[in-house]
Amino acid sequence: MKKTIYLDNAATTKTRPEVVEAMLPYFDIRYANPSGIYAFSQNVKHEINKARKTLALSINANEDEIFITSGGTESDNWALKMSAHEHKGGHIITTKIEHHAILRTCKYLENTGVEVTYIDTDEYGNVNVSDIVNAIRKNTFLISVMTANNEIGTIQPIERIANIAKQKNILFHTDAVQAYTNLSIDVKRQNIDMLSTSAHKICGPKGVGFLYIRKGCLSTPFINGGGQENGMRAGTENVAGIIGFAKAAQIAMSNKRYRISREIELRNYLINKVLTQIPQSRLNGSARNRLPNNCSFSFYNVDGATLIAMLDEQGICASAGSACSSKEKEGSHVLKAIGLSDELIHGTVRLTLNEEITKGQIDYVVSCLIKDVKELRKLTQM
Repeated sequence: MKKTIYLDNAATTKTRPEVVEAMLPYFDIRYANPSGIYAFSQNVKHEINKARKTLALSINANEDEIFITSGGTESDNWALKMSAHEHKGGHIITTKIEHHAILRTCKYLENTGVEVTYIDTDEYGNVNVSDIVNAIRKNTFLISVMTANNEIGTIQPIERIANIAKQKNILFHTDAVQAYTNLSIDVKRQNIDMLSTSAHKICGPKGVGFLYIRKGCLSTPFINGGGQENGMRAGTENVAGIIGFAKAAQIAMSNKRYRISREIELRNYLINKVLTQIPQSRLNGSARNRLPNNCSFSFYNVDGATLIAMLDEQGICASAGSACSSKEKEGSHVLKAIGLSDELIHGTVRLTLNEEITKGQIDYVVSCLIKDVKELRKLTQM
């Protein structure tokens, strides 16, 4: 049996052993409901508060600005829907390459009377700040632009956009699910009003994330009930998940410099080998202004789904793009937005690394790609 080479870290990551160890006591030893008034419960509540502080420090926020959610999708929904609720409709600006959690929430809001402008990008997925400025109206209440794209890895100038939003008294939200702990984020310096994250993208558990809400931006509860999360999101806390998330964030921030430099080295090594050794291949997204671990390639005259299946047989886990839409028949909306033809869209493979991957493993992956792409191209010529 071949050892699996996992290159789909943008979809999810392996939970670190230290994270699992930190979580375990909260299943059978420190299992109390944090809402209880007795010491057993209050000790658990104290641990949640410590975890919240760790998460706040990771983006230079205040503890009472961190609201625990089930992950990035809920956080995005919260930011957009409650902003629209409190501003009684109006106008939102976003981009055509956002995650479906943003785009489909915007479509939902359009059905309630909210107007939405979807900004184009260039061929590398870069948003032109002047296009954002030109789209602003008198009734614009929110701009939502992702920090970095989950499919092609392109990083956006969110600080410049957030500064413009602040000048115009418009809320600024960013989906930072892929960027959190992988890029430098300082919500105070960057004037970010709301920010979404997810634990399972940083070697934490699935089913937990947070939404940062700058104090004073939103006041209406997203989920009504028992009053947890300062009355903004009711429901008994996912204690083990919160503890695990904080532990994962702590580790990710402590080894950030090494991890990022290592991933950039591996990323560039992989990109160079693919583009120089496989004819008629292209890199999607910005060559330099991209996430440390993201490689998205399109191959002419190749069916990407078949290529991914072939790689799977060779012990390599890859994806066509967003894990959330991998089972859908339509092509990637991100690749369409940057102007790729249907042929290239359907010939796309995304490989996302971590710092544990070796150059030897990359060499093996590239050798498989060379062989598989050649074989698939032969079939198309028959």
